[in-house]
Amino acid sequence: QVQLVEPGGGLIQIGGSPRLSCGASGSTLSQYSIGWFRQASGKEREFVASSTWSGGNINYADSTEGRFTISRDNTKNTVYPQMNSLKPEDTEIYYCTARHLTLTEYKCWGQGPQVTVSS
Repeated sequence: QVQLVEPGGGLIQIGGSPRLSCGASGSTLSQYSIGWFRQASGKEREFVASSTWSGGNINYADSTEGRFTISRDNTKNTVYPQMNSLKPEDTEIYYCTARHLTLTEYKCWGQGPQVTVSS
């Protein structure tokens, strides 16, 4: 099992470009895919992006409109999703999650910081 810690979130101005973080521990991370989901109030959780821990096989949801990228610091076992040009409709809870490469379902979830975009 992987444990995920997500500090960050908070109030972001329209057009801002916050960088969240997801620290991982507890297992052989190279055996996992890291994903990002988001959930607006009253809506279902939706996929945003994913990649292998090594940074390969990167996928972004069409809804990110090219405004979302992922970087990593393997020395810190931390992945950083970068969101650019935020809009009020990006106000959601952003979850970091991990999936063992032999599985199809994400089973390990971070606490999900709230990101609120406002003027």
